[in-house]
Amino acid sequence: MYDIARYEEAYTVEEAIALLQSNPRAVIISGGSDILIKLHEGRMPEAELVSIHGIPELKGITLTSDGTIAIGAGTSFTTISRDVIVQQYIPVLGEAVGMVGGPQVRNIGTIGGNVCNGVTSADSASTLFALNALLRIQDSAGERLVSIHDFYKGAGKVDLAHGEILTAILITRENYAGFSGHYIKYAMRNAMDIATLGCVVVLKLTSKNKVEDFRLALGVAGPTPLRCPKTEALAKGRLFDDKLVEEIGKMAISEVNPRTSWRASREFRLQLVEELSKRAFVEACHKAGGAAI
Repeated sequence: MYDIARYEEAYTVEEAIALLQSNPRAVIISGGSDILIKLHEGRMPEAELVSIHGIPELKGITLTSDGTIAIGAGTSFTTISRDVIVQQYIPVLGEAVGMVGGPQVRNIGTIGGNVCNGVTSADSASTLFALNALLRIQDSAGERLVSIHDFYKGAGKVDLAHGEILTAILITRENYAGFSGHYIKYAMRNAMDIATLGCVVVLKLTSKNKVEDFRLALGVAGPTPLRCPKTEALAKGRLFDDKLVEEIGKMAISEVNPRTSWRASREFRLQLVEELSKRAFVEACHKAGGAAI
């Protein structure tokens, strides 16, 4: 059974903010794929919930006049993976969220909830790191924009105060136009499992097989999703060849700090970092039209 002491539904962002601010114990629920598990396990006794599931402005994907892709925080994983804008411009994000849980979870789970949980294993988070996503956050005083890199403050901790709501995830044109990407999720099972490690490469190649831009982001390689700046610097301006592939794998393991858990040892995760970084790089290059020389 679920131990719910109070449940209120909001139908606008402003109403949701007001309900949160009037109740210090209130917790947001949207799809509920994570909150309901906590309730079922007894980790939220006498929960007081504010539902934002019925707020239309939090759902959907739009392409603005300046080319920015805006994804409503309440948009489900299924919707994102099938959306024509995502498929055309940022298919790597569709790949990543298409690996979340099973069909039932993807139908109700939202990208905003995935990000706001602050967990390093979130399938969408590492890809959003590689896309330099911006988060639009609203409270009663107005809106603010924060880089997703600054949003994660530690394991399970994010830059979201009580009374604030993540309303949209923004990806600007300069962060996706001309880029290709590939996401790899390694898990103990092929489906419906949390990532043992997540790896994404987003890159841009010139017509001569040279790496013009390169981004490598990882999940479960540290307490938060992370980028690998030294590896990225190593790759930029280099030709896509077997030597660079090997160098990327070796450099990537120097930039991470995975832990041992019941899912995998630190040593195994380091092995995954090296191997998946190489594979994601090769696949992203192939999608960009490159061929190893």
